[in-house]
Amino acid sequence: MKLKYRKLQSAVRCALLSTSAIAAMHSGVAFAEEETGAESNEKIEKIAVVGSRAAPRSIGSSPVPVDIIGGDELGKSGNTDMLEAIKGTVPSFNVHSNPISDAATLVRPANLRGLPSDSTLVLLNGKRRHRASVIAFLGGGINDGAQGPDISVIPSIALKQVEVLRDGAAAQYGSDAIAGVMNFVLKDASEGGTLEVRHGQYYEGDGDSTQIAGNIGLPFTDDGFANFSFQYKNADATSRSVQRPDAAGFIEAGVPDVPDPAQIWGSPEINDDITLFGNIGLELSNDDEFYLFGNYSERDVRGGFYYRNPHTRPGVYSNDGGETLLVGDLTGDMSGNCPTNIQIDDNVLDNPEFINGVLNNPDCFAFNELIPGGFTPNFGGNIVDTSITAGVKGEFSDGIFAGWFYDASASVGYNASRYFIYNTVNASLGPDTPRDFSPGKYEQLEKTFNYDMSKLFDWGLYDDVNVAGGLEWREETFSVISGDEASFEVGPLTDQGFSIGSNGFPGFQPSQAGEFTRRNYAAYIDLETLFTEDFLMGFALRYEDYDSFGSTTNYKVTAHYTINDMFSLRGSVSTGFRAPTVGQANVSNVQTNLSSGVLVDSALLPPTNPISVQLGGQELQPEESSNYTLGAVYENGDFFMTVDYYNIDVEDRISQSDKIELSAADKQTLKQAGVPNVDQLAQVSFFTNDFDTTTRGVDVVANYSADLLGGSSTFSAAYNWNETEVTRFSEITGAFKVDRLENDLPKHRATFTWSQDWESVSGFIRANYFGEYQGVHVDYDATAKMADASFTFDAELTYHVNDNIGLSVGAQNMFDEEGEPLDFADQAGLPNNTWGGKFYETSPYGFNGGYYYVKASYTF
Repeated sequence: MKLKYRKLQSAVRCALLSTSAIAAMHSGVAFAEEETGAESNEKIEKIAVVGSRAAPRSIGSSPVPVDIIGGDELGKSGNTDMLEAIKGTVPSFNVHSNPISDAATLVRPANLRGLPSDSTLVLLNGKRRHRASVIAFLGGGINDGAQGPDISVIPSIALKQVEVLRDGAAAQYGSDAIAGVMNFVLKDASEGGTLEVRHGQYYEGDGDSTQIAGNIGLPFTDDGFANFSFQYKNADATSRSVQRPDAAGFIEAGVPDVPDPAQIWGSPEINDDITLFGNIGLELSNDDEFYLFGNYSERDVRGGFYYRNPHTRPGVYSNDGGETLLVGDLTGDMSGNCPTNIQIDDNVLDNPEFINGVLNNPDCFAFNELIPGGFTPNFGGNIVDTSITAGVKGEFSDGIFAGWFYDASASVGYNASRYFIYNTVNASLGPDTPRDFSPGKYEQLEKTFNYDMSKLFDWGLYDDVNVAGGLEWREETFSVISGDEASFEVGPLTDQGFSIGSNGFPGFQPSQAGEFTRRNYAAYIDLETLFTEDFLMGFALRYEDYDSFGSTTNYKVTAHYTINDMFSLRGSVSTGFRAPTVGQANVSNVQTNLSSGVLVDSALLPPTNPISVQLGGQELQPEESSNYTLGAVYENGDFFMTVDYYNIDVEDRISQSDKIELSAADKQTLKQAGVPNVDQLAQVSFFTNDFDTTTRGVDVVANYSADLLGGSSTFSAAYNWNETEVTRFSEITGAFKVDRLENDLPKHRATFTWSQDWESVSGFIRANYFGEYQGVHVDYDATAKMADASFTFDAELTYHVNDNIGLSVGAQNMFDEEGEPLDFADQAGLPNNTWGGKFYETSPYGFNGGYYYVKASYTF
């Protein structure tokens, strides 16, 4: 054990204490046999990024649990989305498909250990990754209002491995690390490369996707490397839809131009999804090294939205629930003598009053003339993500800091989401309305500077103490850019009851636009040593100060005790925090959502807006957490197993409030505050620190390798039990949100994988288990029901034509396990096809069914 720890110290020293090396130190490292000379140095360089494809996914010498997922393993998943690839290997990681979920359709939020996406810190090569500009306003309950990084832009072909630290780590890395840390380690080879082409389709015959990806390693002078990766893909939309009964009734009544299906429930269309990653390293001297890495990514996404009924849609067709038709007078002086009491029956187009008073009267207008069958907007966006990190790390060879290792770096990350909404109207413009709009843009810009140092000290203990310390400065800016004028324009029919702005997503007005910035700095110290041959402990303390809400101090204590050569115990106790994002504190937005099954417009306002304050809002404060884990590691020959229990208490969790019905007085206050389209608003919500939770669970990971069936076999099993209890909440949170937090995710998840390698053939088969979960549709409590547990299976078979060429065929959900069918006729008293979908949208394995693919790869 002492020899192993001295190797850990050497690895940390050789890696020059970059943040990734700190991650390695706290995650545990798998070591090869001790060697000497140049060969030993080569091994140490490989150690710096923790583990390898051949090693167990969880490292046994770690005081806290960590999963190590090799780049090759990610590539075998058959999935072109990094979120789905990780979900297949880490059972405590969940991600939903998101039909009709506004911005959550563009950047899907994920959950580690049952907490929202912005409770997991994401690193790239050990450096903090910037968050996305997208705020998930409709995040399926758990992620409502979450603003985490966009993991999907990272291609598996660019990765050497992914490290998933399943433990609170705010004392080491700062905000967002309540649930854990995910470190994406880029390839650093200076030669060779890979080119892949992949094509797949769902069993239903839709969702075709094609991906081309490549990686190449080049020498950067004689003392460095330059490794570059690219990925380009397109994916068609899917549809798991049925015709809505209201739309079917219109078709039967002879209403023209009614789509069939009127509304698409499915995955969005993704076009021109391109991403470029680069990773460069250069040895400047025997003691110093320069590094540079970053990315540029861009994609266009377009998905479905809710159908606008041509008899009932407020502000467009009717303002009294479909009793009478909304008719506009185009004369400007109200001299058109337009009818105001046209009764709506099965087909208002056949009504003589409509024909005579509107259709044949050029001074009068109703949208049934222009769009008789109703309309279904499409919501989409252009997402741009880019970053660059540069730094120098090395060892001071003389002076007062002689023997200290250092790492100085600067990072800039930028994410922008330009929103589009198609096939809709600005009703207040009447017949002159455009049909497509750009409602505006969100931007997220983050700048980070780090300086870390480390040195070994002999304090008379059993072994030297590794002392690490550092400083960090960050600036985070969230910007709102106004939309095109037509998307928010107040048209001439406004005073006659027609809604303002692009229907479904009114544009951001110039008065809403602006930049919102926050700065913070941090200092930390970290100690780790062996107190005996078998007992390792680590201590971390971090202080952070924000120019908005003030300061916070957090600690972490870890321990690892080796009982014998096969069995050891480990654990940690820590505190943590998550700062509210600048976007959460300042964003305002108007969106269309279903409330109790009825389509309404609701406004999200800053928590300090006067109407928010009137309803209970106040300035956001950081979430605070306490976290402890206790685990055991068993290793016997080729068998490896870890069991870890965790408990996470989070106080003052940040989320969107429940949507609160607006009174006439509330609307007047909103008008005075400059909120657009107030008369059409039914509800308002805001971000709030309004509830506490306790999340507890168990992770079990087991691996076994053997020579079987004339080849090499690896068996991997992983299981997660996770349960969240809301221990405090108020009416602002709402009982249904509590129910979703506690029940939407399955409490039990497991995977079992058998991988087999022969000389010219290799493959794997994986079984995935998803326990019972709460099925919810259109965010409506009356639709909720417990859905059955399910199994899905994935498989891939590869034929190696030669050392360079491989041909693969595979399938995800190979037995076409469908999502849970909608069944809320008894609960809601409505037909299951009321909103046009087939399956509950909270299915943990999606709703698209089986997917098959073929792949060709060339390695050089």
